[in-house]
Amino acid sequence: MLRFFTNQHLIPGCTLELEPSAARHVQVLRLQPGDAIMLFNGLGNQAVDKLEYGDHAAVIHAMGRASVSVVVGSFVKAQQDTVRKVHIALGMPANDRMDWLVEKATELGVSSIAPLMTERSVLRLQGERLIKKLAHWRGIAIAASEQCGRSQVPLIHAPVNLTAYLKELHAVPCEAAHVRLLSSLKAGAPALVEIAAGHTAFTLLSGPEGGLTSAEELAALAAGFTSISLGSRTLRAETAPLAALAFLQLL
Repeated sequence: MLRFFTNQHLIPGCTLELEPSAARHVQVLRLQPGDAIMLFNGLGNQAVDKLEYGDHAAVIHAMGRASVSVVVGSFVKAQQDTVRKVHIALGMPANDRMDWLVEKATELGVSSIAPLMTERSVLRLQGERLIKKLAHWRGIAIAASEQCGRSQVPLIHAPVNLTAYLKELHAVPCEAAHVRLLSSLKAGAPALVEIAAGHTAFTLLSGPEGGLTSAEELAALAAGFTSISLGSRTLRAETAPLAALAFLQLL
């Protein structure tokens, strides 16, 4: 069943207009009035005491030249989105590699992504360019969620520099079940599997092309991160966090 994201509240029996991007997608797929689709908004079913995540069945009601209205149907509870919460913070890779990472991390069940500007970052964003990039990445996360069946869209934070990110984290103590992991190439760092056991939530910090500097790694350790190794191979900036994410979700 085709799935579409909407920012609107989904109430069974109501008729609503899809956002332009979703309406355009419906029209590109040549769907017609009477066709069944699924809608999700990442907010879950708020009509019950205990919040449940899933989709709402819907039927296309009418179509205009650039508009699509649908009638919202019943709520369909989804299976648990992910057993473990994994938050990725990374020095942004250049070119379209960040796009690829957001897409694949969403498919693999990431809870949130914090793009960082570090000393060795090639990609540096500010002003209007930052706003556009953030909207672009959030759109990629929505599209990937539609495709892979996720009912919760991961949060993509606005890019900040590493110093500001660590300063904010330093003020927030980690709960016992949550561990902060620093992907490191330094000899002697314990393997991820040795550190991850027994925890249910993770924040993984990973560097850009060229990695974090020694000073940046020391600052991360002071903010409560633990160095871990992802193996003997040197992975690309966009590969390392995905490898760790996939491993953590399969523990």
